Amino acid sequence: MTSQRILVVGASGLIGGAVADLLEQRGHEVVRASRSSGERVDLTDESSIAALYERITADAPLHAVVAATGKVPFAAASELTVEDYRAGLLDKALGQIALVVHGAPVLTGRGSFTLTSGILSHSPVPTGAAASAANGAVDGFVRAHAATLPGGARINAVSPNVLAEAEGYHPSFPGFLPVPAADVAATYVRSVEGVETGRVLSI
Repeated sequence: MTSQRILVVGASGLIGGAVADLLEQRGHEVVRASRSSGERVDLTDESSIAALYERITADAPLHAVVAATGKVPFAAASELTVEDYRAGLLDKALGQIALVVHGAPVLTGRGSFTLTSGILSHSPVPTGAAASAANGAVDGFVRAHAATLPGGARINAVSPNVLAEAEGYHPSFPGFLPVPAADVAATYVRSVEGVETGRVLSI
């Protein structure tokens, strides 16, 4: 296995932290980024994304990007406003899309992008309509964009169930079987180190 230099956005979160740790254990160099720690980035601001790439590629190549990020509102459908849907799409869907658009020109060799959607794109819950919309947008983008990336680059999405460690979300997912963050992190490694592209990898 060849060591890669990998940007992990959302590395301060449960999934992002687990992914970053596992990639480092496997011998990769990880650049950790989030809104609050490491390399700072705001995915709702394109200039912040462009500045992040400029900083981290100034002196060393970048081989892969993992986005384990995205906030969406949870509420009953009757309570969600158009602005709620817009906020979820801007943060989780358009933010990750912007990471790909700005990152594709700077990836070295046959690089890869791994985005995050979620189980609600195909298995909805009563309070998850905004999340379903954002996750579905990410999945559709990945499938459509796989054939258009330059230089043989790959792109996939990981679609996790609710995390076992995220107990505060469990009441919103009645009947769902939570998955450990470590199992989810392994699926990101499958995307980064594997050969698949245009796939939504459910876990």
